[in-house]
Amino acid sequence: MVSCHPYAANMQFNPIYWRIFVGVLNDLSSSVDLVQLPLENGITREIGLLREDLLHPEVSGNKWRKLRYNIEAADQKGHHQILTFGGAFSNHIAATAAAGKLFGIKTIGIIRGDGMDESNETLSKALEDGMTLHFVSRTDYKRKYEKSFQWELRKKFGSFFMVPEGGANYWGVCGCMEILKEPALAYNEVWLPAGTGSTLSGIVLSANSDIEIHAVSVLKGGSFLEQDVYGFINLVLNQPDLAIEYARQVNWHLNDHCGGYGKLNGELISFIHDFYDLNGVALDGIYTGKMLLALRNDLKAHQRDASKILAIHTGGIQGNKGLNYRFELDLPLG
Repeated sequence: MVSCHPYAANMQFNPIYWRIFVGVLNDLSSSVDLVQLPLENGITREIGLLREDLLHPEVSGNKWRKLRYNIEAADQKGHHQILTFGGAFSNHIAATAAAGKLFGIKTIGIIRGDGMDESNETLSKALEDGMTLHFVSRTDYKRKYEKSFQWELRKKFGSFFMVPEGGANYWGVCGCMEILKEPALAYNEVWLPAGTGSTLSGIVLSANSDIEIHAVSVLKGGSFLEQDVYGFINLVLNQPDLAIEYARQVNWHLNDHCGGYGKLNGELISFIHDFYDLNGVALDGIYTGKMLLALRNDLKAHQRDASKILAIHTGGIQGNKGLNYRFELDLPLG
């Protein structure tokens, strides 16, 4: 288990960010709920579900974890605005805008798309929360981390602190290292979804060595995530050989993406509704829904003690609004 201390112990917080610790999100430990995982023919298995989705109604789950130290880093470096990237229905964009409103820092969202659709609830809420939206073509979006493109953005918006898409950087990994706490550490098998690999990297760095970690890629062709996770782990450890050992702890599930990122199939849709009917807990169709479906199918294929399994609900339920809008579905929203 690794400790991550982004700042010195005598760091002075200003009143805005002090509220992070004593006000808005005073208790950063998530509860573990016992839930029923539907298998087949009415059979269920009980597992633990770490409710990161309940941390905050708008800056929920791993989005809060990833933004926490990024916001502090922006403050320490003297920046008064944060710029980040995302798609038209991005959980990260929604969470960053909400966090900016909560903590009094300006936010800029670089959005992949042609322009504002007034019926898009995600972007409408981001605007309401004070985020400046700037739409770019898919071609320009692919350039988002190029120096020339970022220079263009600085000419347009002035100085800013850049947070990568999804909050996937050193600060984001440090925040995700705070997810696993008691009683979560009492489980011997942990499951979570993987999109950028930054949340997974934080889990790997903070888990006890005897915990079996399972990562479900939500991306089609997600084998590259293994290298990305190694990179994030080494970013914290700065010890390449040790980072390799940590990265090897992950058991990868690369074929449970249900068609790819942002895509769903009938099995996933039915599972999300069945889970909600059983437990009253909403799952998003992009991350946690796919992970729990993969776990369900794994339990059907391999009999073992499900009571020792902990799944992490990483939040992002607002993303169901986009899925419902795009595919005319009725996925639960909470």
